[in-house]
Amino acid sequence: MKKVMLVFGTRPEAIKMCPLVNELKKRSTFQTIVLVTAQHREMLDQVLDFFRIVPEYDLDIMKDRQTLFDITIEILNSIRIVLEKERPDVVLIHGDTTTAFAVSVACFYLKIPIGHIEAGLRTYDIYAPFPEEFNREVISIISRYYFAPTFLCRDNLLREGRNEKNIFVTGNTIVDSMKYTVRSEYIHPELEWVGDSKLIFITAHRRESIGEPMHCMFRAIRRVLEKHPDCKAIYPIHRNPLVRSIAEEEFRGCGNIHIVEPMDVVDCHNFESRSYLCLTDSGGVQEECPSFGVPVLVMRDTTERIEGIRAGALKLVGTDEERIYKEFSFLLENDSEYKRMHKASNPYGDGNACERIADILEGKKVLPWECFEK
Repeated sequence: MKKVMLVFGTRPEAIKMCPLVNELKKRSTFQTIVLVTAQHREMLDQVLDFFRIVPEYDLDIMKDRQTLFDITIEILNSIRIVLEKERPDVVLIHGDTTTAFAVSVACFYLKIPIGHIEAGLRTYDIYAPFPEEFNREVISIISRYYFAPTFLCRDNLLREGRNEKNIFVTGNTIVDSMKYTVRSEYIHPELEWVGDSKLIFITAHRRESIGEPMHCMFRAIRRVLEKHPDCKAIYPIHRNPLVRSIAEEEFRGCGNIHIVEPMDVVDCHNFESRSYLCLTDSGGVQEECPSFGVPVLVMRDTTERIEGIRAGALKLVGTDEERIYKEFSFLLENDSEYKRMHKASNPYGDGNACERIADILEGKKVLPWECFEK
């Protein structure tokens, strides 16, 4: 029996790892151990509760106004004793968070093999996104197994000299997650407020956006919303007080946007599925919305999710106020462009990534996710 430990600590990681936890737990070939760092606490717990997962270990590291230093040091100091006790055959980590980075370093020090879920995403600018690009490049140096969501990610890893035999194209586990969260009968008071208007879904929270870039983003969005009274926007706001301060300043008195508290995974996915379009600086939203045919304007200067750009489901619009205003307006006013993005193929998966990963860990030969870009 192979001992597999899955480690995650943030809400985005949990959304993508919990379906894999449950897939592994179904199989008698694995002893499955879950460790959470709780880099995020409340938002992490919401996802764990939804997927009915009780971790074997909870480091509970989150503290008020924590820094990257705090997170890294706390994880390294806390996880060592668990890894030395359990000595898993492989530790599965996800993506590019500080949790994933710190855990990979701890495993490297103890010579424990790492399997990297969602491996191979790149911008090749270690400060964009920050600190995620640095984290995932370092994790790739340390990893034994690479579970790449797409062939583009695989190609990135091959160019960096990673062993082709250890790279597996699986699709993205976020698509697996949405099989459980999206419901046809879903209702919500904010959706009643939107009514027959076009729902614009907004997420914005990145460190590099805070400051003048975020002011520009919000000013552009407000200008478009005031020009288009047939649109209503929902913005689940991040808990960061700086983000909240900017949103209050720029959206105060704007009648067709509702700023709401952070949504749990079920609310978020169901709002996305009912949206007309989305504006975001997030990573996960770029993968989620194409599954619903919802066009995404990415308010960043770079993105590691190039597949969505190539497929036509995403458009990179930067953080310049005039450019966002122009692109947002164009998508609302140009029906043919909207339909083109709406009908774009989804390059991120077929909902079977977790099954593929489990089969690979069992030693089975698995056909890769046949995404369009192959």
